[in-house]
Amino acid sequence: MAETNCKDPKCPIHGQLRTRGKSFTAVVKSAKMHKSVTVEFERPFLVRKYHRYEKRYTTIKAHNPDCINAKEGQEVEITECRPLSKTITFVVTKIVEAKKQ
Repeated sequence: MAETNCKDPKCPIHGQLRTRGKSFTAVVKSAKMHKSVTVEFERPFLVRKYHRYEKRYTTIKAHNPDCINAKEGQEVEITECRPLSKTITFVVTKIVEAKKQ
């Protein structure tokens, strides 16, 4: 799971980063950035005119520590933390499910 020799200061397990606030389980859509991932999760949205729900998707960028190293297609848990950059305010805390094939 998580390595013991992680030297990332922004790691919630081995570093000094504290987590707070919201947490989600989401699927990694892109892992092309350096130490960052883009995750996507589904949420229901009420269409008031028809009194029905539709699926909508939310994408969030999150920091991906070296010890976790999530890949595309994996289901991960992300938790809110302090702003790490202009667009990143979440961090990957653990991998929930291995890669689906």
